[in-house]
Amino acid sequence: MLGGCDAVELTKTYGTPLYVMDEQKVRDAMRAYRSSMEKYYGGNGLICYASKAFACKEMYRIANEEGLGVDVVSGGELYTALSVGFPAEKIGFHGNNKLPAEIRMALENDVGRIIVDGLGELELVDRIAGDLGVTANIILRITPGVDAHTHDFIRTGQIDSKFGLALETGAAMEGVKAALKAKNICLKGLDCHIGSQIMDVEPFVHTGEIMMQFILDIKNETGVEMEELDLGGGFGIRYVGSDDPVPYDSYMEAVSEGIKAFADKHGLKTPFIFMEPGRSIVGEAGTTLYTVGAIKEIPGVRTYVSIDGGMSDNPRYALYQAKYDFLLAEKADAPADSIVTVAGKCCESGDLLGEHVKMPMPKTGDILAVLSTGAYNYSMASNYNRNPIPPVVMVRDGASRVIVKGQTYEDMARFDV
Repeated sequence: MLGGCDAVELTKTYGTPLYVMDEQKVRDAMRAYRSSMEKYYGGNGLICYASKAFACKEMYRIANEEGLGVDVVSGGELYTALSVGFPAEKIGFHGNNKLPAEIRMALENDVGRIIVDGLGELELVDRIAGDLGVTANIILRITPGVDAHTHDFIRTGQIDSKFGLALETGAAMEGVKAALKAKNICLKGLDCHIGSQIMDVEPFVHTGEIMMQFILDIKNETGVEMEELDLGGGFGIRYVGSDDPVPYDSYMEAVSEGIKAFADKHGLKTPFIFMEPGRSIVGEAGTTLYTVGAIKEIPGVRTYVSIDGGMSDNPRYALYQAKYDFLLAEKADAPADSIVTVAGKCCESGDLLGEHVKMPMPKTGDILAVLSTGAYNYSMASNYNRNPIPPVVMVRDGASRVIVKGQTYEDMARFDV
């Protein structure tokens, strides 16, 4: 049962593959973050949904209804948010290589903050703002040098990263001074992000202290005190039963205590805090449903269970061996007495969703449910092998509705000449 809806009945209505999002879980996660911001920062902050995890018009509508801001990382995400009337002043625009047209689009629409990623981008934003006759409100992205012990592909806080201005090299202070001198720039504060799927509180607490120390260094060296601090996201979720994520409230409490203690000790104001959860808002709210097709047993080697989707709708296993829990929708409580490899339908040996997967032995036609697929599945989907991207259905209180239509073959060929 997903959001009060029978999973098998959903597939009869909408077909497979099918992305299913539980609306109540999404809203509950948003409310938990917003409540903790009120509780631990006295409302002196804003939770911004990191929409790269799962972006569509309905998600921006829900974020707005729940009183959140949003973090966008492309012109496409920005366009989608603006298209449903999302308040521009509550949008933060990230990215390590924003295109001139994207920067212009952000400035023309009065986006709340542009998170500037480097010295070259600082000059570009300053120049475009000057051309438009506006002042760009920016936050500088800083690389704090924290290794959060996640997969190499989702670590972003260490010095060897394509993101941000490193503290260790002096580039961060150089960026601050350049921003303060720029004619068309208003430097509002600092941003950092140390990685994704982090299961420990300590890296966040340590990062908060590092960033507060840098705020103190800036004040001592320039006389200017940063008003805002964006601590990013990266909070872990439960993908498999052995995962043990820290409750979001615990993250928020521990980090807030460290920041307030540092501010009090050194005579600083507690900055306005931004946080950017994405995966932890939508990840566990999502389930992907597939129909089991061919089953191939290689005696003494492995059993392949093929499904009607794969890396084209979920590339995360191929990218970084992401683990999931799998269920057969009609046998969800049956003993997991078989070990199989779940294979996709793409013409690619690496098109797998999981190896050494324990489940009841499926048969052709069964509905396979892959749990915790709400983040970075639809948003990373492709038309590899000319496979259509599946629809997304939102479920709540026993009712379902389409929030993203599934592609047709005609959709994929529409732009061919």
